[in-house]
Amino acid sequence: MTTEIDGTKIAQDIRSRVAQEVASRVAAGAGVPGLATIIVSDDPADIVVVATGVAGSLPYRAA
Repeated sequence: MTTEIDGTKIAQDIRSRVAQEVASRVAAGAGVPGLATIIVSDDPADIVVVATGVAGSLPYRAA
């Protein structure tokens, strides 16, 4: 037996839940959580991969 899943729907549900949790956290006076990525490579393509990966979900700022 196989089970078909809808990855797009699952991702939307997760993003919605996280957004609600962040909103609750901010309303309680806590800061907005962040994500740091450290690239330990000289390959410029690695920067593109990281920027592309976070572009859909988080603001990206190269340091």
